[in-house]
Amino acid sequence: MTDVMNGIDILISEVGPRDGLQSVDSIMPTEAKKAWIKAEAEAGVREIEVGSFVPPKLLPQLADTGEIVEYARTIPGLQVAALVPNFKGAENAIKAGAHKITLPLSVSETHSQANLRKTHAQVLEEVVKIVDLIKTLPQDARPHFEGGLSTAFGCTLEGHVPQAKVVEMAEKMIGLGCDEVGLADTTGYANPVQVKNMVKAIWAVVGRDKLTGIHLHNTRGQGLANVMAALDLGLDTLDSSLGGLGGCPFAPGASGNIITEDLVFLLDSMGLKTGIDLEKLMAVRDIVTEAIPDEQMYGFTPDAGLPKGYVQTVNGGTGWGTGN
Repeated sequence: MTDVMNGIDILISEVGPRDGLQSVDSIMPTEAKKAWIKAEAEAGVREIEVGSFVPPKLLPQLADTGEIVEYARTIPGLQVAALVPNFKGAENAIKAGAHKITLPLSVSETHSQANLRKTHAQVLEEVVKIVDLIKTLPQDARPHFEGGLSTAFGCTLEGHVPQAKVVEMAEKMIGLGCDEVGLADTTGYANPVQVKNMVKAIWAVVGRDKLTGIHLHNTRGQGLANVMAALDLGLDTLDSSLGGLGGCPFAPGASGNIITEDLVFLLDSMGLKTGIDLEKLMAVRDIVTEAIPDEQMYGFTPDAGLPKGYVQTVNGGTGWGTGN
């Protein structure tokens, strides 16, 4: 979702409180989650995926998502996003007040069965029901509805995922009424050429305005290379996770969301505005590590620190490597 009205070039959507926490054994206390979200918003993060409306027995780590959404809605200027696995989840997300909801459709049908316990046809039926529900709401109360294309670049269960199948599912979700589709490298299989080819193919059938962002993993060390490919194309929304927390619990070996801190540094060093204060963002790590001390946090930039004399664009600098 483009955020140029707020004077930024790239919208970073933080997914740690959802994708990160669903993939670790520790259960973060509700108050710590609120502190995390508040601190990230104060650091300048504009959009946070704060949880998922799944049955608590499946993901007890996210059992408090309704309360978290309601709290996050009180933070001025924050776009509150949530994942919904089905119509019931969408109902709960809308009731809690989420600004944006994402229903994931795994293009690998094997993964869809493992993740949502639904076939493609059944997931698309849920899309229709959610769209019909949203249409009953007043215009100003309708959440942005994204159809997520998971395992778009390959699957740890099924292997190769044909590009044509991804395009087909994108076209179907937009045709059924999703506002947008989101492209996800759930398993960390993607490479930059594949990213460019996939995005162009989807744009050809649904239009550029229906795919503006991408969710990448760094499982095989290609996360930031794929970011550069996405930037070259003109995508303006990038998902990432604080400390690289996260992965998919239903896709064995799918670890390593791209790290928010490293992503901010990359973009800022090139002179691209994210609106995020990197030093404040790195301080948020203390909240997370204190609440879930048994979980490992990653990040080259937090480990190395900012270069001597570096001034962020958000603090009046121009970044490095821009010729300024």
